[in-house]
Amino acid sequence: MGEQNANQRFVDEATSEPDHIAAARAHALELGAAPVSAAIGAQCAVIAAASQALSIVEIGTGAGVSGLWLLHGSPRATLTTIDKEPEHLGAARQAFADARIPAARARFITGRASEVLPRMNEASYDIVLVDADPEGVIEYVEHGLRLVRAGGTVLVPRVLAGGAVADPVRRDPVTTAYRSLIQETQGSPAVIGALSITGEGLLQLTTVPSA
Repeated sequence: MGEQNANQRFVDEATSEPDHIAAARAHALELGAAPVSAAIGAQCAVIAAASQALSIVEIGTGAGVSGLWLLHGSPRATLTTIDKEPEHLGAARQAFADARIPAARARFITGRASEVLPRMNEASYDIVLVDADPEGVIEYVEHGLRLVRAGGTVLVPRVLAGGAVADPVRRDPVTTAYRSLIQETQGSPAVIGALSITGEGLLQLTTVPSA
């Protein structure tokens, strides 16, 4: 086993997931709504906690795993989560209820992100998590950067596309989009960017307040 794989295995085994999130993960897997890994969820929770987030948008609900992690990190936050699959939203709603999260702290929107996001208020959120429709990732990140307040953060899990992004031979549209997103944001003066290789990868983009 290589050093990177050994480190990854250690991180996966060392990450502790709260019971209510583990239950939501099991349901997500039953539905085929691939949840973010516990390691990525924990990173998102830390970012939510460190930024003292009060208003969060999630693009791609799944069955509620990533949303539960975000609220685990910031218990006072309100989460708006968007998904085109009613079944997934229903599972997330049940997971939130099982976790005893007050209904007022979660808003569930059924619809395509490309249609919902343009109607949302800009500079109004602390965190935007983008985890839906990989082929639309660049568009969603652009919306995310518009929606977050100055100093807000956009999070993009799965950004390494299962190792495809690091393979120069891979030129399919999704891989190319992720690769372009990473390269362009790392060199942008408008954001402070960091790329984590934990789990399936997490791109973190915090907007730079104007002088």
